[in-house]
Amino acid sequence: MAGASTQRICFTLRVRPDRLAEYRARHAAVWPEMRAALHQAGWHNYSLFLAEDGLLVGYLETPDFAAARAAMAARAVNARWQAEMAPFFVSLSGRPDESFQLLAEVFHLP
Repeated sequence: MAGASTQRICFTLRVRPDRLAEYRARHAAVWPEMRAALHQAGWHNYSLFLAEDGLLVGYLETPDFAAARAAMAARAVNARWQAEMAPFFVSLSGRPDESFQLLAEVFHLP
């Protein structure tokens, strides 16, 4: 998927240490309609990585991150998912998907 017109996006959030096990369990069973919505909205090769201290690192590839975010923001399933996931996070400024700390890419080996 990664090509000249593909954006590689990496972000962080922080999961509450006392909710790590439940967070992992929720992501082992992401709703099929949420998975479909992400794919249809342009979120490809999407992964989440979780450290034992609660650091969550997300990675995705998309042709247009702003459009992919907007497409998800317009979906009812996303609003339901974000509402259910919000209590898992530390220091949100809005919904979890609005609180990403985006990381700048400094190196890429294709």
